[in-house]
Amino acid sequence: MTEEQGVEHSENGADADAAADEDVSLGGVDADIDVETVDVGEIQEHVADSDPEEVAEEIATLREAVGDLELELEEARTEREDFEDRLKRKQAEFQNYKKRQEKRREQERQRATEDLVTELLEVRDNLKRALEQDEGTDIREGVEATFRQLDDVLASENVDPIEPEPGTDVDPQRHEVLLRVESDQPAGTVDDVQRPGYEMAGKVLRPAQVTVAEE
Repeated sequence: MTEEQGVEHSENGADADAAADEDVSLGGVDADIDVETVDVGEIQEHVADSDPEEVAEEIATLREAVGDLELELEEARTEREDFEDRLKRKQAEFQNYKKRQEKRREQERQRATEDLVTELLEVRDNLKRALEQDEGTDIREGVEATFRQLDDVLASENVDPIEPEPGTDVDPQRHEVLLRVESDQPAGTVDDVQRPGYEMAGKVLRPAQVTVAEE
């Protein structure tokens, strides 16, 4: 070997060692490396300087890695589609549940109304019978009985009359002031009830109409 050949061989060896130290071989590239930072020139130089069989092995390794990544990607897509399908089914089930609940509540409201109407029909029948009495017949007793029956129906539905006693403080939520009149009651208090009000389960259906003592 000549001196020039020795120098060239030494330089080639140094280059090979440096390439090995920098781990620029295709098989040694970190899988997490950003492809934008890879020096294409170094890869081309590596391929040109490497044994073809080694390059082929490195390419095969890369292809296998790419295949694994594609398989993982396909599995991820399948999982996503499965999750989306299950989510859509859950949403549909929830919407159906809401519809069933709304229908059930509507049926309950209708049944509650039906029960009340059924009871009121009995009251109407009694009033009709009272009016069908012969002229001159005293129907007061029958009307009073029917009135009590109606009160019983309202009470069964948690309906209570609002009839404040004279001298009661005015409640704007439950009393509607019609007039202010001269009265023996304390100024600003209820003098008399002109029309009773009603409340149901604590909710005012209509306020009582009252007159109030002048101040």
